[in-house]
Amino acid sequence: MSRRYDSRTTIFSPEGRLYQVEYAMEAIGNAGTAIGILSKEGVVLVGEKKVTSKLLQTSTSTEKMYKIDDHVACAVAGIMSDANILINMARVQAQRYTYAYQEPMPVEQLVQSLCDTKQGYTQFGGLRPFGVSFLFAGWDKNFGFQLFMSDPSGNYGGWKAAAIGANNQAAQSMLKQDYKDDITREEAVQLALKVLSKTMDSTSLTSDKLELAEVFVLPSGEVKYQVRSPDSLSKLLVKFGVTQAPAEAS
Repeated sequence: MSRRYDSRTTIFSPEGRLYQVEYAMEAIGNAGTAIGILSKEGVVLVGEKKVTSKLLQTSTSTEKMYKIDDHVACAVAGIMSDANILINMARVQAQRYTYAYQEPMPVEQLVQSLCDTKQGYTQFGGLRPFGVSFLFAGWDKNFGFQLFMSDPSGNYGGWKAAAIGANNQAAQSMLKQDYKDDITREEAVQLALKVLSKTMDSTSLTSDKLELAEVFVLPSGEVKYQVRSPDSLSKLLVKFGVTQAPAEAS
């Protein structure tokens, strides 16, 4: 019963729905899956890369993982050009806060400021919603490690484990079954790879089809954002039994 109610973001349908915002969420359902898991030692983000080519320079291109500040990173699902605009906004916001107060911006405050921008694009005429969802992973001195998920409507929430993108419902139900509150960072990596391998459309999970990033605190107290290299990913996939080790050449 969308009829003419889906022509603008500013018009409610008789059932009280904003169809353009719902359509934006549908666009994210076609994007590669991204999974975030909160552990007591850090936050793990894993994303499925849709653009895989032997010609792609993997060392200089990231499709799913982006660093916002030294203590915050995000995984993305949706229209990448929309995501780039919002990520740049978040980076500027974080640096302004650091410049003004001489300390890192609290994670939730950063997420909220970005979601306020997203919400504005659902309320004013002549604009379309950002077709992108985020998983934000970060650490601050107030609440420690945190994982937030936000969608095109501007809603956000804190999660222990979350999935966005294609097959996110199946991934979410698997996470609900297998997640434990006292999970370690290594177990979180194992769980994320296991869930991604079972919910991906492609048959086998290889290092060139995924990106894995972690946010954790070093013994020195410094917050570290680390993206795993393809070689490191291949070893992890074999170690956790997600893929078979390559046969030795005779």
